[in-house]
Amino acid sequence: MKTSTLRTFTTVHTWTGLLAGFALFVAFYAGALTMFHEEIDIWAMPHVEEARADSMDRAHALLADIVAKHPAAREQIGVTFPADHPSHEVTAYWMDKDGWKTQTLDSGAAHDAEDHEHGLADFVYELHYDLGIPKVGIYLMGVVSVIYGLALVTGLLIHLPHLLRDLFALRPGHNLKRLWQDAHNVIGILSLPFHIIFAVTGALLCLSLVTLMAFNTLTFGGKLMPAYDRATSAMPATQDKGGTATMLSPAELGARARQAALAAGAADFSPDYMRYVHYGRQGATAEVRGTSTKALGEYGAVALDAIDGRVLNLQLAGARDANHATHSAIFGLHFGTFGGLSLRWLYFLLGLAGAFLFYSGNLLYVESRRKRRHADQPRKVRAMAIATVGICLGTCLGVSVAFLANLLGPLAGAEPNAVVKPTFFAVVAAAIGWTLWRQPARAAVDLLFATAIASVAVGLLDVALHSDRLLRSLAEGRYAVIGADLVAIAMGVGFAWLGVATRRRGREGDPCSIWAWPRAPEPAR
Repeated sequence: MKTSTLRTFTTVHTWTGLLAGFALFVAFYAGALTMFHEEIDIWAMPHVEEARADSMDRAHALLADIVAKHPAAREQIGVTFPADHPSHEVTAYWMDKDGWKTQTLDSGAAHDAEDHEHGLADFVYELHYDLGIPKVGIYLMGVVSVIYGLALVTGLLIHLPHLLRDLFALRPGHNLKRLWQDAHNVIGILSLPFHIIFAVTGALLCLSLVTLMAFNTLTFGGKLMPAYDRATSAMPATQDKGGTATMLSPAELGARARQAALAAGAADFSPDYMRYVHYGRQGATAEVRGTSTKALGEYGAVALDAIDGRVLNLQLAGARDANHATHSAIFGLHFGTFGGLSLRWLYFLLGLAGAFLFYSGNLLYVESRRKRRHADQPRKVRAMAIATVGICLGTCLGVSVAFLANLLGPLAGAEPNAVVKPTFFAVVAAAIGWTLWRQPARAAVDLLFATAIASVAVGLLDVALHSDRLLRSLAEGRYAVIGADLVAIAMGVGFAWLGVATRRRGREGDPCSIWAWPRAPEPAR
């Protein structure tokens, strides 16, 4: 490869990494935690076991009441099952003339679906796919995924001629830049297949809707979206036949869908959402969606007659057409749902390694452009160092403090769902401000130790505040709560170790590095 070509690839790799790096750091760090969404959900809702057992029976009455008050909901109305997600209370969704509406069992009135507050686990998931930015965040992440793919391709072309040499070239020593470079290369090469999967499936998941909407309007005259809905849904074409009819309840339809799924060969089937079409009319149908384990695409659906419960169509693992198999495989590959606990841990570690990859990429940029033997570094180097520390380490601290807010909010009379998101963004903003004031070298140490303290406190406070729940779950052989506590404490220890290493570098490393702590002048002799 010519030197000029290699230089071009290196420039493209550097700038695409920098452009997408901050968003990808947040997405990968939150994505790693999202691999244990259910465990975090259980941990974050200590009183969920007190929920009423008749919630799905009440859901039937809720839907009938909504359709009576909002006739537009008759065309299509859905409701969530609690399933294995404690924060997913039974909630109805329907489309009204001014957008999607939602209503829970206890809210008593409809409100905009966009205003629905999500629990801690769902907020962490939001950070993964839209950075917590409503409406446009998911499209932003789609663009980021495309840039991420370009960075992967150029990185592969740069290292392809000496792939094996770079794979085993981890050289610890006094040259920290070389060590960071080696670690960046090794992690990038080892996890390259997974990063290709994440980039491709991430772009498809984030941009498919906006792309379809564009083609639907510009090319297909409004016929593409209905075709897409049919291609990704189990629901057959339906027709409102007028008159009135008594609907089977969501609980009954969920049970019949599960029975049909097991009969079709699914290992299991846990309904988590269903929708009626033409509710209360002759010809009404229902689609029950849910998850099955031991499948590449865990998500499936069963369509039923909403009046007599007759099965109309199945789209499940091992019993789905090519369209649904492709759609499910994209989700399965991106979220690692096709394996057991060991695969989830692998994806967790890949998520943390991915976050390190983008953090180390920024550090390499800073190290490559700083002036040797000059204590005063260029403005662009200082700006990148401040942004790297403030945003990346601020995100780690923000997530840990959000977990603390979820624990402590109820003690102050606040709903956990209402404090988690504002707390996270306030902490990240404070971390950026702190980095500006303290400068990156000292702020990095401060933020790492603060994250360590917050993470350990998450585990210890939960044990102290909810020891009865912990003992009960252990006695019943359920380990989600203690697992979340132990992982929080372990991550706290890890952040403390990073803080010690960063402080040592600041005191003992190159005094002209931007990571060096200012040193007192030597006394005159």
